[in-house]
Amino acid sequence: MDIKIGLAESPRELVIASAGDQDEILAQVTRAIEGGEPTLTMSDERGRKFVVRTERISYVEVGNTTARAVGFAS
Repeated sequence: MDIKIGLAESPRELVIASAGDQDEILAQVTRAIEGGEPTLTMSDERGRKFVVRTERISYVEVGNTTARAVGFAS
């Protein structure tokens, strides 16, 4: 699933491909912002780490956890 994070004063968004659960990711982001934590650390499917300053987060979009069908169906 893709996680898109919009950052203040940046025309591009940060896109992270994660294998985590949608509710767990939303809870992690919410805890970091509401708890006043200075940074949010997330990891992607390949094990890369991303550290984002919580004060710069404009929005977070968490993709759907269901896989999309590929190909033609009869």
